[in-house]
Amino acid sequence: MKKITIALLILCMAPFGVLAGESGMPLDRAPIDTTDNASLKRGAETFVNYCLTCHGASYMRYNRHRDIGYTNEEILSKLVLTGQKVGDLMQSAMRKKEGEEWFGVAPPDLSVIARARGADWLYTYLRAFYRDDATHTGWNNLVFDRVAMPHVLYELQGEQRLVVKTSDKGEQKNLTLEKAGQLSATEYDKFVGDLVNYLVYLGEPHANARKQLGIEVMIFLLGMLVLSYALKKEYWKDIH
Repeated sequence: MKKITIALLILCMAPFGVLAGESGMPLDRAPIDTTDNASLKRGAETFVNYCLTCHGASYMRYNRHRDIGYTNEEILSKLVLTGQKVGDLMQSAMRKKEGEEWFGVAPPDLSVIARARGADWLYTYLRAFYRDDATHTGWNNLVFDRVAMPHVLYELQGEQRLVVKTSDKGEQKNLTLEKAGQLSATEYDKFVGDLVNYLVYLGEPHANARKQLGIEVMIFLLGMLVLSYALKKEYWKDIH
């Protein structure tokens, strides 16, 4: 039975190991804090300005952003950029057929991308683009080789080049900044961190409320346990 349990655990963990190590590049830890509304707001505004043109978030409605501190007026002025209503779903402006024609594959919906890929993968991926003249877009990625997506944030990050060194341990791939962008490396990391933090929130907007409710339920059950034990002692005190 013990061997069967271990085998099942290995099978369950295998996809995650492949995902994290498919490029041979270690993943950086994403600065995730979905209780930080200021970070989530910055990430939301980055998402609608840089991502929503091609990628939809069709499981999310604009008005759900009231949970992180936006008013309806702020949602309309800062997040709704293409004439939708506050209660509409966050649909991509790009049609599937157009995406296939331009990129060879339709850009995926990002509603649950953080749950599918993981926050660390996204954080590393968005910082690992480099120039590659051999690709259709002129860009490649150290985490996702031959990715169809161009580096839409290159003006902020700058342009990186791939440096490959060969040693007894094999090939070592690193990125070096060849052309500076509008943000410093630290500023860009924070910018991407806010975006990934928002993508994590996007995958489960009610997560914080669910966790808070779980804590309250556990406190209630512990209280009931104490009262039940006291009641049991009161009922049985004359018998013992």
